[in-house]
Amino acid sequence: MLLAVPLAALAVSGCGGGGDDSTATTAATTEAAPALSKDELIAQGDAICGEVNAAAGAAEIVAAEGEESALQAKVAGLYVGMVENLKDLGAPEDDAGYAEFSAAADALSTAEGEVKLAAEREDTLALEEATTSATAAREEFESVAAEYGFEDCGEGPSAPTGAGTAPVEEAEEGGVEVAPEELEEEVAPEEVAPEEVAPETGGAGGGVEEAAPESGGSSGGSSGGVGPG
Repeated sequence: MLLAVPLAALAVSGCGGGGDDSTATTAATTEAAPALSKDELIAQGDAICGEVNAAAGAAEIVAAEGEESALQAKVAGLYVGMVENLKDLGAPEDDAGYAEFSAAADALSTAEGEVKLAAEREDTLALEEATTSATAAREEFESVAAEYGFEDCGEGPSAPTGAGTAPVEEAEEGGVEVAPEELEEEVAPEEVAPEEVAPETGGAGGGVEEAAPESGGSSGGSSGGVGPG
């Protein structure tokens, strides 16, 4: 029994040492992840921002009347998620100017989070204040992102191409423009009326020409009667 106790102690210490080595290895692997270059960060970041801008623009188009709060909550959630994905990319190797961009992104996330919360609670007054702050934070983020070198992150929501709203408006405008054409068609018969009168005028002229022989016959008969007498 005296020999069994030291052996058990050695076994426990051996297992503990193995666990520490595994944890250290995992930590070392995580820390060894290479940082992105600035160009890689901008390319991947613009892809994230481009998707969010298109999604936000599409949400604003399809939103029905009376669903403003739901729309604002949805758009705000998109921007909060966008900032999280941008921050997950990490700082680039050349981090000059990245701190300003990161701070602007954090401010945007905070402001949009307040909009989302107020919209979900349907707190009108808080929603107005939060929306004002979020608008300013978004403009600041876009400005800083553009200065850093981003393109899509420096732009706001954009309506996707092929949206159904524009064609509908054009169709309505086209329908309004048809009215003058219909008026022209109605006026056309009035213009035809003088052409129908023309044959009547020609007929009157024909009657005058036919009357000429009658007057000639009368004079002929008169002169003929005078000769024999």
